Amino acid sequence: MTAVIETAADAAAQAQGAAPPRPVGRAGVVARRFVHNRGALAGGVVLLLLFLLAFLGPLLSPWDYAHIDYGALREGPSADHWWGTNRIGQDVFAQTVRGLQKSLVIGLLVALFSTVLASLVGACAGYFGGWTDRVLMFFVDLLLVFPSFLIIAIVSPRLRGGGWFAFVALLAVFGWMITARVVRSMTLSLKEREFVRAARYMGVGPFRIIWRHVVPNIASFLIIDATIAVGGAVMSETALSYFGFGVQSPDVSLGTLIASTTGAAVTYPWMFFFAAGLLIVFVLAVNLVGDGLRDALDPTSRTRRRKGSK
Repeated sequence: MTAVIETAADAAAQAQGAAPPRPVGRAGVVARRFVHNRGALAGGVVLLLLFLLAFLGPLLSPWDYAHIDYGALREGPSADHWWGTNRIGQDVFAQTVRGLQKSLVIGLLVALFSTVLASLVGACAGYFGGWTDRVLMFFVDLLLVFPSFLIIAIVSPRLRGGGWFAFVALLAVFGWMITARVVRSMTLSLKEREFVRAARYMGVGPFRIIWRHVVPNIASFLIIDATIAVGGAVMSETALSYFGFGVQSPDVSLGTLIASTTGAAVTYPWMFFFAAGLLIVFVLAVNLVGDGLRDALDPTSRTRRRKGSK
């Protein structure tokens, strides 16, 4: 019935001299669903604004995050210091946007590395099976048993010479195992599909099949997982930096800023609440975008959630 209506619409358009509408690809359909989701759209706009604040904010401020104004110690927001100063006279706005920038970069890199590693290990384990599957899944289960927070807390002080990039590597190493198990399960079902079996019978190599046929069919899950992993990585970085195991001085992140100003949250609220507020807003925006992507890539997910709530 739908095809008949579309054919009639095309015929009417041609009769009036207009070109028939072009078919919309999957990317266009997903984008349209995402835009029509108000929560996801609001989350995307907020994320864009946060990224602009993080990377353009330092260009707008006359103060550097490490500069000290000895004549304005613990000063409230003013024309000179938009968000006030901290206990040693550093500009809170410059410090906060620098911390936001560092936390966002760490979150993006951790999500990227962990998603790539999870897709590689999970797809290889599911496709090859046998001893490859057993060895890779044993390694995954071994990492799941380890207390990741404790290991990162012990190892990170010994890697301070490597800078914050070594901290990113540590977070990524312990953040991909659950995703790898899900990818393995999806690959086990995909490798028996007709198009994968046809490619295998035609002599296509296994890694080419994984790259050309398996990964594209689980891309929607990987995109959603990577989006949510950004928020999780930022929260992990904040928690570790709060306890002194993350970004090290003189550099700052949202975690170090929150840790250093917790005691002044009541007496000097501007020193604490700007960093804490941006962290909360960022995590909420990421969750909204993740839910929106899930609904856009899998329209049945919203229906299942509604039935589950009833």
